Amino acid sequence: MTAYAFWNNKGGVGKSFLSFVAATEYARTYPDTDVYVIDLCPQANVSEMLLLNSDILTNSDDNDEVSDDENYNVIHKNYDVINKLIGQTPRATVAGYIEARLNSPFRVIENVSPYFCHPKDFNSRLPGNLRLVCGDYLLEILSEAIRQTSQLAIPVDAWKQVLSWIKDLTSALRKRSGNRDALFIIDCNPSFAIYTQLALAAAENLIIPFTPDDSSRRALENVVALLYGHGISDPKIDTYARINFANRAKEKELDVPKLHTFVSNRVTLYGRKASKAFKAVNESIKVTLDELHKKHRQIYATPKDSPSQRFIEIPDYHSACVIMTLKGIPLNDLQAGPNMVHGKQVQLNPDPLNQYRKALTEFVNCL
Repeated sequence: MTAYAFWNNKGGVGKSFLSFVAATEYARTYPDTDVYVIDLCPQANVSEMLLLNSDILTNSDDNDEVSDDENYNVIHKNYDVINKLIGQTPRATVAGYIEARLNSPFRVIENVSPYFCHPKDFNSRLPGNLRLVCGDYLLEILSEAIRQTSQLAIPVDAWKQVLSWIKDLTSALRKRSGNRDALFIIDCNPSFAIYTQLALAAAENLIIPFTPDDSSRRALENVVALLYGHGISDPKIDTYARINFANRAKEKELDVPKLHTFVSNRVTLYGRKASKAFKAVNESIKVTLDELHKKHRQIYATPKDSPSQRFIEIPDYHSACVIMTLKGIPLNDLQAGPNMVHGKQVQLNPDPLNQYRKALTEFVNCL
């Protein structure tokens, strides 16, 4: 069993989209492996992508005169799938599972079948070996109750037990797979909320998407400080990091994921090469992580390799990304040519699409 968390301490870097690509492409490539997506973000973006009925949307595309109202109704109908899962008793979502744990905080739930679904039931383009524990806005509301439960004086290991709830979920799902291999993709919220900590504690490896800019670089430094207690450029970060999650996880022997792959996302290309500005920031991040590797090899998934060898560059192809996310179309099914989005024709050109597919495939092959 291998579990990958997708996280950066910054929003808008493509965590959910890359989770979608990783899950769908890995499931397609390895049909004998059960791929589980656990959506630990209250916005449930990766759940929306997976549960979209692309057949309905594709059929509606035949008419170039589709109105905005008609498009809205089609898309809204697809988003209603999540509301149906939320409306079940118990909620067929990650929040439903968390509610059950809150009711009996220190009893492991063996039967987790009420809390996951098969995305192929809603989106026929997806592989049948793909499973989803759907995201849920209630997760944000439950966060304070989770935090308070983790602070209980009895049992003495309450914090570690609560922080292991999602890891317990992965173990129960793994048992359901029997002799089949299992892979877990965990999409995280950019905040370091308690539910993000639960997600990270369930993962063995950490995938960090980022955009080549200084705000992403600072967010990546926060990841290192929050998870491992190591400051990089600011000595105060190192001082405060050692008294929060990182230090407590070490004291309580709570496993945290290792740094696995760094995805430089939405890179602007000129003549198939990254722009000088993007390349400069990208190189500065590589140097920073390589320097950290010299002092703290144990926080990396492949400690013998320099972190700069674990960088993947994904070119910016906004049109392809929009079509995939709005229609729930996996990468392998994405075709060059005209596509209708909200009644507007969007053209996907073969050359940039092939570059995009090649880069994303290289990324999935790292898992």
